[in-house]
Amino acid sequence: MLALQKLRPVRHPLVQGAVPKSIRPIPQFVRMAASESATADIGLSSVKVPRVLTVAGSDSGGGAGIQADIKTCAALGVFCTTAITALTAQNTIGVQGIYPVPVDFLAKQLQSVLSDIGADVVKTGMLPSAECIETLCSVLDSFPVRAVVVDPVMVSTSGDELAGAGILDALGKKLLPRTDVLTPNLPEASKLLGGASVTTLEEMRKAAVEIHKMGPRYVLIKGGHLSGSDDMVDILYDGSEMHEYHASRIESRNTHGTGCSLASAIAAELAKGSHIRQAVQAAKEYVKETMQRSRELRLGGGSQGPLNHLHRLNHWESLGRSHFKPDSLLLYAVTDSSMNKHWGRSTSDAVKAVIEGGATIVQIREKEAESGDFLKEAEASLKVAREYGVPLVINDRLDIALACDADGVHLGQSDVPITRARAILGPNKIIGVSCKTPEQAQRAWEEGADYIGSGGVYPTNTKQNNKTIGVEGLRKVCEASPLPVVAIGGIKENNVKEVMASPRPKQLQGVAVVSGLFNQPDVQVAAKHFRAILAEALDESYSRVL
Repeated sequence: MLALQKLRPVRHPLVQGAVPKSIRPIPQFVRMAASESATADIGLSSVKVPRVLTVAGSDSGGGAGIQADIKTCAALGVFCTTAITALTAQNTIGVQGIYPVPVDFLAKQLQSVLSDIGADVVKTGMLPSAECIETLCSVLDSFPVRAVVVDPVMVSTSGDELAGAGILDALGKKLLPRTDVLTPNLPEASKLLGGASVTTLEEMRKAAVEIHKMGPRYVLIKGGHLSGSDDMVDILYDGSEMHEYHASRIESRNTHGTGCSLASAIAAELAKGSHIRQAVQAAKEYVKETMQRSRELRLGGGSQGPLNHLHRLNHWESLGRSHFKPDSLLLYAVTDSSMNKHWGRSTSDAVKAVIEGGATIVQIREKEAESGDFLKEAEASLKVAREYGVPLVINDRLDIALACDADGVHLGQSDVPITRARAILGPNKIIGVSCKTPEQAQRAWEEGADYIGSGGVYPTNTKQNNKTIGVEGLRKVCEASPLPVVAIGGIKENNVKEVMASPRPKQLQGVAVVSGLFNQPDVQVAAKHFRAILAEALDESYSRVL
């Protein structure tokens, strides 16, 4: 397993603004040769495209190697070129075959890419022979780059040997002295040290010192195989200072390619101009998020599933599930931070209480807190909502909804257009829109909303200047709306039955409540009371229809 990052503050020799020794300047002739290829034209201006060349094996299963490197760089906004060192037949079960690429053809791949497109950073993975390493180093003599990141892949996650005889000698004599960042896991660190034990934190520290003597400028020893503690540690050593990254495990079967992905993410961040510690920190955050979003992925029958690198685009975890159910609008709880402060409770505590009382969907509305505090509130509340399987949406703030991965957003007429919100959030998030008129309701449907909040039905203290439409106006919107509707504005226990009375419009699914829930001494009791009134109102409505 890979460690989730929680950086322990320690001293670092690099001062702000200094150029670390791991980022060497590109020689002038290389900059000139690759300048056109490294720049993309955009209108009348141009932008420098960060480039990573990965030199590694091809994983036919798509989980590790070249495939993981390309996906990682793409997810981080970096252009990735490749030089394939070997073809492998592998899947989630293991490696069934390896076919090394002839070294003369490897040299042609390297020269082809570097002479035209160029590279800011070279990242290496599977180097199956000493000749392969010598060929790479020879080409890099002619085409220097800013940094070299080496992931010393020798054994696959499933335990299969991926490197031949003479590798260690070639690594030590040829590649490690020109390596800027070396990223061994514990078994790889042990191999580099001739079989020495690297199973404890103290042994990791000693190994980092000894491996650094072999030539790499920075050694990042990954503690994913560290046993005996839930607290995992990765160590970054620069020759004088140890930097420790403490974290907890992510339990998942989908861990194939995490080492490749971490090294590629470091290379991508270096290509974008980050200093080494910034690059490691950002890379670990990327892999952490990707592993978390990959836990539900089911591909293959083996124990080593792949990561879902492009989870922000493909939403595989949501396929086959309806992202929104209209009946979740029955008791729509809208939080109010001032009310929660008045009663001395946090937003997440209020969310927990209202869900336990029977709320079917929750909207987090925050008008006072700074964005950072709002995000913390939303993340804590979302964790609670997910435990109970209740949707949680964010009021107005698309940025907060994105940052915490909420289930959706509720927009007003003056907020971000629905079409743009949909393009940003994707097809599987919930979008609700406040509407006062049938015309607004029709437009919301045409632009891709999931539901409508119609009102204010009654005057409300939370929006004193909000024009009310009354029960009659609500019914007009419901009759014209192709979307499910929740009544909003001034809904209290003494008017719920009026709102939901028969003949109730088909599209009217429930009521949104603020003060009736959160301006009460006991939120859970208040929510239970509202659910009872709603049940009674719906029973009466059903009886009248009969």
